[in-house]
Amino acid sequence: MLDTVSLINNLWVLIAALLVFTMTIAVGFLEIGELGETFSRSLVKTMLITGSALFVMAVAGFNIAFAPAIGGIAGNPFYGGLFLGGFSTGIMNVWWSMTSGYFNTGLTTATYFLFEAAFASITLGLVSVIVLKKMKLSAFMIFSVVYFLVIWTLPAAWIWNPTGWLYSMGMRDFAGGLVVHGAAAAAGLAILYRIWQEERAKGFRRSPQIPIKLNKGWLTLSILLLWMGWFGFNPGSVLAFNESAMTVVITTFLAAASAMLSTLAFRYLDSRRVPDMAYDVNGILMGLIIITPLAGFVSPASSVILGLLGGPLFVYGSKLVSRAKWFSDPIGLLPGHLLGGIFGVLMIAFFTQNSFAAASGNANLPNGLLFGGGYPALAQLGIEVLGIIVVMAFVFAASYATCLAIAKALGGITTDYRRLAKA
Repeated sequence: MLDTVSLINNLWVLIAALLVFTMTIAVGFLEIGELGETFSRSLVKTMLITGSALFVMAVAGFNIAFAPAIGGIAGNPFYGGLFLGGFSTGIMNVWWSMTSGYFNTGLTTATYFLFEAAFASITLGLVSVIVLKKMKLSAFMIFSVVYFLVIWTLPAAWIWNPTGWLYSMGMRDFAGGLVVHGAAAAAGLAILYRIWQEERAKGFRRSPQIPIKLNKGWLTLSILLLWMGWFGFNPGSVLAFNESAMTVVITTFLAAASAMLSTLAFRYLDSRRVPDMAYDVNGILMGLIIITPLAGFVSPASSVILGLLGGPLFVYGSKLVSRAKWFSDPIGLLPGHLLGGIFGVLMIAFFTQNSFAAASGNANLPNGLLFGGGYPALAQLGIEVLGIIVVMAFVFAASYATCLAIAKALGGITTDYRRLAKA
């Protein structure tokens, strides 16, 4: 039987998981709001991602990521049995890493599975924004199976599993600046590269661009759902209902608001034009992305500073990315999730305050360089950089190899380009 504290923690994380699940569908709304995508294309895709995440993660993906890691690389896929223990009652037991020897929050297998499956789902949802009209839906769904078994699960095992090799070295990524956002961008970039190879083979000299067709109603709905979903995404990552979870709510929301204002200001300074709603939305997202990897490690004041830094990072990052002619990235996967995610992870070594980190269950994380961390903070920076390099390289290589194999099996992963060129 669970004690009262464990029951409250389970209820909190279950609610957080449901909020995170709404984010995958909200990505479909975001496509509709920015690109005028049809309901069938965007929403069916996100529904399929959600179903695929639950099914594949239940088969073995959850164990590969979060069961005791063999050699620090991957969890035993058969730990407790496939499908979360099959016909046994093991799903009601406290998950091994939630016991007193590890995170000590008393989450059951069922609760922790739902929470992490939701994270896997939204990560692939972010990857999906770059496939748009270009990638065959059948190819993308095959990719999703490999993604939930290998591409997403192994970095999660390295960083979020307490027996993972990067976690054991001291790397921290609170709610997924690298495991979610940076890795999503790396996978998306690999898909874009494979698409470009097929585009060149079809005679294209530059990648056909997907036009933006703003729909303010759908954009407003999408950012509302995403912002609400982040209430589960970051505060839920404390894995307990305590004072730290409440603090993370504030750091998350302040970073989002600060980044929105900063993005609008820098967009105006850069173009001397009143920014459109797309910059409102992307400014909020940039703040949420940047704060994600360190929301449980910093003060509200630091979250405001980080959000303000997100404005110029997105505005000028978007200008840089827009110069590329070999891919189309109209929703901003690369300037948002790639730059924002990696930037946030690096800022762990600068803005962390041990008192906040300890409250969120990360007592070994030193103060950042801006708070007198000295050599331990520099060492932390080195560990974070190592993790970024390894994860980004692995996700890109694994995603590209998967796309290449799918292309050989299906005769390519891209859609009909005669229709695309007229779109």
